[in-house]
Amino acid sequence: MKKTLVIKIGSSTLTTSESSIDYAYLSRLVDQIARVKALGWQPIIVTSAAIACGLEALGIEKRPSDMPSLQAAASVGQSVLSTAYAEAFKPYNIMTSVVLLTRRDTADRSAYLHARDTFSRLLELDVVPVVNENDTVSVEQIRFGDNDTLAALVACLVDADLMVILSDIDGLYDANPHHVPTAKLISRVEKIDASVMSVAGEAGTTVGSGGMITKIEAARVLMVAGIPMVICNGRTPNALIDIAGGKAVGTRFVAASKPHEITPKKLWIALGDSARGALMVDAGAKTALIAKGSSLLPVGISGVEGSFEAGDIVDIKDGSGHLFARGKVSASSDELQLAQGLSQDVLKANRLLAGLSHKPVIHRDELVVFE
Repeated sequence: MKKTLVIKIGSSTLTTSESSIDYAYLSRLVDQIARVKALGWQPIIVTSAAIACGLEALGIEKRPSDMPSLQAAASVGQSVLSTAYAEAFKPYNIMTSVVLLTRRDTADRSAYLHARDTFSRLLELDVVPVVNENDTVSVEQIRFGDNDTLAALVACLVDADLMVILSDIDGLYDANPHHVPTAKLISRVEKIDASVMSVAGEAGTTVGSGGMITKIEAARVLMVAGIPMVICNGRTPNALIDIAGGKAVGTRFVAASKPHEITPKKLWIALGDSARGALMVDAGAKTALIAKGSSLLPVGISGVEGSFEAGDIVDIKDGSGHLFARGKVSASSDELQLAQGLSQDVLKANRLLAGLSHKPVIHRDELVVFE
């Protein structure tokens, strides 16, 4: 039985220091992908660098800051990028396709499922999908913001067996290696808690839009979904082949046994839509959500962040600000500002808030716990 492998390639890995495609590297990488495919894996590529390619083709040396120019560059660059992949795979008689996504395509559950069906059919046809965010039409409200999140979404969509992020860093360190010479590589992560989040730095290059923090956030969801993930230096010789063969390369985030059932709907909640706000909960509520698989009630809420409506996705944080869950709320931020910390009996006696006395703020069937 074939296994599915999602490969995310960052801009800084795929391009030269001048932000143009490194064709020699792309050739070596495609050779690895072809060899992995011959071993029975079904690869899906999530690529960055469309804007960088477009700026080069247009002769624009300095990255513009206005959205129309960036989207125009993405439009030109996407053609350059897709052609580069098609030509690189041509000697191996492997066909590629282009899949462009925005959050709008996945925030709606029906569209999410249609996207899943498209990927399934492409793999059945023995095609290697090349996925990118549709920067030509994306705006801030519907952008993934980084392709680490997009890659994790694709991995969940296809129920991948493994996801690999090819980066410009060897993996996750116990401190920022750019600032701490003695920082040590963490080869294996079995749980993402506040200590792991604290060692994730910010974006390290001007070429890409992600950073280690977005990679950790992607791994957090994948581990819940039962999908292992590896972060490694994309320019390490034969890295992809070694990883597919089970060798230790970079940092491996182990997919532990799932404490609660992770349904496709929950995965959609975890990654398919951006959070509109956050709820802070007390220690008792956190324990109930993690250990007991409980729903979230107003009495356990200690704070409300942002402005959101019933049906929106929100983050759930503990007293220290650590994000440990995400879910779909049944009430607005205004209602929850008034109802936070109140028991069901108190809510029932309040004519304005009585509606919250007989339903949870987030039902456990619409809640994803990351720990």
